[in-house]
Order: sequence, then structure tokens, then C-alpha cells
Amino acid sequence: MTGLEPFLLEAAKGLTGLVIKAGWEMANIPIDKPAKQLIFRASQQYVRSYTERHGILKVLGMREPIPLESVYVAVQCLDNATLRGYESIEGLEQAYRESKRRQFGFREPSKQPGLTIANQKQYLMVLGGPGMGKSTFLRKMGLEALKGRRREGFHHPCLPVFVELKLFRAGEIDIRSAIAHEFATCGFPDHERFTNTMLEQGRLLILLDGLDEVPTDRMSDAITKIQDFVDLHDKNRFIASCRVAAYRHNFRRFTDVAIADFDDDQIQAFIANWFHSQPKLGQECWEKLTSAEYAAAKELTHTPLLLTLACLLYQRAGQFPTNRATLYERALRVLLEEWAAEKELPRDSLYKGLDTKRKELMLSEIAYEAFKEDRLFLSKREVVEQIERSLKDMLPDEKFIDGAAVLRSIEVQHGILVERAEGIYSFSHLTLQEFLTAQHIVDDYHRVKQLVVDHLTDERWREVFLLLAGLKTADGLLLKMQQQAQTYLTPKLQDLLHWADQITTGSEGNYDPVAKRAAAIYFTLALTLALARDRDRALTLGRDLARDCALDLTRDRDRALARDLDLARDRDRARALDLALALALDRALDLALALDLALALDRTKIFKDVNLRSLVAKLEVLRARISDRKLSREEAVNLAKDIQKLWLDALHLNSELVSLSKAEVEALTTYLNADLLLVQCRQSAVRVSTVAREALEAQMLRA
Repeated sequence: MTGLEPFLLEAAKGLTGLVIKAGWEMANIPIDKPAKQLIFRASQQYVRSYTERHGILKVLGMREPIPLESVYVAVQCLDNATLRGYESIEGLEQAYRESKRRQFGFREPSKQPGLTIANQKQYLMVLGGPGMGKSTFLRKMGLEALKGRRREGFHHPCLPVFVELKLFRAGEIDIRSAIAHEFATCGFPDHERFTNTMLEQGRLLILLDGLDEVPTDRMSDAITKIQDFVDLHDKNRFIASCRVAAYRHNFRRFTDVAIADFDDDQIQAFIANWFHSQPKLGQECWEKLTSAEYAAAKELTHTPLLLTLACLLYQRAGQFPTNRATLYERALRVLLEEWAAEKELPRDSLYKGLDTKRKELMLSEIAYEAFKEDRLFLSKREVVEQIERSLKDMLPDEKFIDGAAVLRSIEVQHGILVERAEGIYSFSHLTLQEFLTAQHIVDDYHRVKQLVVDHLTDERWREVFLLLAGLKTADGLLLKMQQQAQTYLTPKLQDLLHWADQITTGSEGNYDPVAKRAAAIYFTLALTLALARDRDRALTLGRDLARDCALDLTRDRDRALARDLDLARDRDRARALDLALALALDRALDLALALDLALALDRTKIFKDVNLRSLVAKLEVLRARISDRKLSREEAVNLAKDIQKLWLDALHLNSELVSLSKAEVEALTTYLNADLLLVQCRQSAVRVSTVAREALEAQMLRA
């Protein structure tokens, strides 16, 4: 075990001392040098065996296992009642919306490090959904115990024994025999007597993993045997784990805690650990996840299993899939199929024909109906009724459908639907609800059409649009989006788009024509601000402009133009807004800003028949005229008028065309947002035909 030998040797020495003291000396059994050597070899083999079996991570099709400790991030635990106090669906909805987060976190309950709780509690039940890291936590506690009693680690001198409760799916449920078998395979002398002595002396840390993996028909017997065993050997320390949805028992003595979702610090630490040999790639992965573009993907990574999936995909391709639907579909597949298979969970076949595909269709219908009504939380009764309606259509030969049993099965096995409070359910991740909603819509022409008409400008549906584009050929969706966007244009805005088209078509700048038009509209908005004489109104319009709709569209259409303008990059947003407000606010009467704007435009060559060099020269004349002296209010107003006139003349604009009301600015912002979403959907699309692409290009940002 290259790289682990120092740990192996040190742990074996510590374990040997513990075994001799607890197993023989305290039992008054004499021990000679050969016996000590035998115990040392057995201890060394035990440490090696535990590390090889339980100290590695190999999931989701990883080609090679990796040491668990190389990526492990300390988990946080919280009281198993994270939503205590929320007694109604309305309360949950309000709490979620007030949190302004995509994550179903609402509160920040008091959390404690898992290791701290494991040190404090002799009997600990660790709960969590699928892929939350329950087994990993138990394995890690075993590794900590093997390192010996340490101030910063596990405080109790114990020999860890990892028992997978799935072993008791058949045969006798005998925990003591399972422990003795672990000792026997490593060569401990007189392993039966040794097992009894260690149990009697209370020198074991017994890790009981996966109570939910015991078959339902054996659960009652297993619980009785476990509790009897704990009562009989109550000097030892116990940590058990169970999926929260399967935990319907009140284990005597045990303190129940739930593993908390990973927070941002834990996600970043995990990524850094995962990419420890490729730190630059790890930094890129983290930066991607924290960008607005990947907000929905980041939500999934609060679950350790799906964070592992994200790291695997990024490591293999050096990026996340361009088609975001691919990532979410894979995440859903992991929860519906792959994780249960890797954990070797028995398949719960409640009804013949209730396969993965039917479960997915059923969940998609539930997701869509709730999302359509702007509801994230549903009562158990509602969910059960929807399940029964769906399955009656899918499984017509079944005379009786028990929706509650199906809901429980899905909750326990897959963790896609989660009970947030007593009798109140939601999807485990908003992202999964959005993906399932898109799946339900994608093949229904009328639903797609209605979605575009009703929700094209609704931010809540943005992710659904992006996912729809990635699920099948996107021609129809994109063309409907463009048609709907045109309805937001007033006659004056149509004239403005016509001007932007005329003044950029055929210009020298080697950029995307749509990006040229977007840039032209952006600078026209700057002039709109210039004509907004009173400061309050200018600031109101400025907040609309600060959303940078046209700049974002330019960036997505032609990154070279965005770079050359030096306005659209994230780090230059403040500067971009300064330039946009340069012609409107008193503080921006510094002509240097207006000159910067003119020079930036001249470099890009996006305008046809516009003499920006002449504009720069005239602005220079104005600057020389004021000569850095303090202007009176009247002089400042006159200077602003002069600047405005120079811009209008240079760009062949009349003041009426750019004198937009607040309502017109909002309409233009809405239109630009719709076009931006259209561009992003096209980028996310699995396929767009050449005919549709050309039609979209021809019409975008044109009246």
C-alpha cells in the first residue's frame, strides 16, 4: 500500500497496545513475546484490511479508487428536525421565497462538526438522504479511531469495526458473529474469546451502516437484535446510519442527527481536494459553479454524491456539458438507478411494470403541475393522489394502486421527493423539479406554445426554457420565442431597432451582425439617460440599464466585440455603467468619460457612415473650452446639451427617437432579456436546423 505504510505502521502499533491492554492484560491473560508479535501482525493486517476496504472511494463508474481521506471534507450535522416550527405549506413557501435561494435551506440551523458529535455521543444515529455521505462519515470515523486517541481527532481509544447491515438480508441476524469474523480474517489469536473480551471491556467503536438496507420483512427483527446487542454491550461506542425517509423508529439510547447539505466552503474544499494534482482545473471548476450561468448546477452540488458526479464530469471533459440537460439527466439517472445499484439495494417492485421510465414520467407530471401553479411544496395527500392517477393510466391491469406505498418507496430508494415537514413534500432539489417539468412539456406542442406566451419573461421559468432547448431539436421552441419577443416592441422601439440595423449593416467591424446591433442599442440607451434631465429619473433608468441586457447579448453573441468594447466583462461592469451614465449625471460631466466612450466605439468600427474621429475632435474642443475650471450650474447644463447634440448628430439620431419613457425603457429591457434568453437557449440546444438558425439570425434585434 504505497503511501499508506507510515500510517499503517503507526496505527498497527497503537492498535497492538490497545489490544494487549484491553484484550489480555485486563483479562489477566499472560502474554509472551511471540504472542505480542502475532498480535502486532494481526493488528497490522486489520489496519490494512480496514483501509483497503473502507478507506477508499470508488463510485459512479470511477476507473480507479482513490483514498477517502484525499477528498474527504468534514461533515456538519444538525438536529433531525431542520424544519421544526413550519406547520403549513404556506409557511414553507414563504420561508423559501424570503430566503431568496434556489436551495431548500430556508434557515441556517445550528450545526456542529460530525467528529465533534461523535466524540460527545456514545450512541449516535446518523440520518440523511441518498448520497449525503452517511457511509463515508462512518468509514472516516473508523479511520480516525485507527489513528489512536488524538486531541484533534477521535478522543476515545477504540478498535473500529465496520458492519454493513445489508449482510443481514438473509440468514441469522448476529452482530457479534459479524464482529468476530472481522477479527478472525485478520488473524487475531483466539478471536472468539478476543471478541468477547473487547466487547466486555467496551473497547470497540461499532459502525452499523445502512439500516435502510435491511429488507422490510426483516426490519423489526433487525431492530430488536441491534437494540438488544447495544443494551448487552453498552460500554462500547456505536454509530449507526440510515436514510432519513426509512427511519421510522426511536432507537433507545441513540441521539439522532442529520447530515447537513454541503455549504459553499465545503463544496470549494471538496473540489480543491479532488483536483489537488490539477489545482488550476479545480479553480476553473469552482469559478464555473459560482457563476450565474451555473447557479442551477451548483444547487445539485450541495449533495456530496452529486458534487462527486460534477467533479468527475468536469475532470473528464475539462468543462461542464454545454447542454445543461445532459448534466441534470445524468444526476436524475444516478438517483433513480445507479446509486441503488452501487449500494446493492434490493429493487422494490411494488407493481409489475413500475420501472424507471414510468417513475420518471410520474415524477415529471407531479413536477410540472406543481411548478405551473408556482408551488414548491405539496401535501402528502396531493402527492399520493397524483401518483395514483398517473399509475392507473400507466398500469391499467393493476386493480389497486397504493400511492402512499409508492411515495415511500421513491422517498427511501431515490430521495427525489423529500418530506420537509410532517406530511409536506417537495423535490429534493429545485433543479430536479425544473428538469422534470421540462421533460413533461417537451413533447407537447400546445404546452410549449403556452409556456412561451405565458412565461418567456418570467425569471422563474428561465431554467425550464434552457432545459427544453437541450432535450430535443429546438427549432419550434426558438422560433416561438422570437415571435413572442417581437410583441413587446412599441412603434418607437421598432424605429429604434430599424436605426440600429441601418447604421451597423455593412460596417467595417468584423463582428457578428446581431452583436453589432446589440451594441448600437446599448449606446442608444446611454443617450436616453443623457436626455433624462432630472437626476432621480436618470437613476431609475440607470437601474434598468444596469441589468446590462444589451451588453450581455453582445457578450453571448460575439465575445471579441465585448472584449474590444471593454465594457461587457464582469470586472468592468462598474466602468460600463459609469460610461453609460456619463451623459446623464452631474458627476459625469468629465469629458474624459465621453471621450473614452467615443474612442471605444471608433476601435470597433461597428457603425457605418459615422465619423467618430470628428466626434472625438469636437469633444476635445469642448474640454479645452472649460479648461478644468469649476462650472456654474447654467454652464454645466449647457455643456450637457452640447455633448448630447454632438452624440445625436454623430449617430444620425433625433432626440425624439431616444427620448424613451420609463415604460418604453422597461419594454426594451424586456425585449432584450427575451432575446438574450433566446441566444442562451440556442447555445444550450441539442440541435438546431440550419433553416431555423438562419431565420433566427435574420430577425434577431430587427423590427
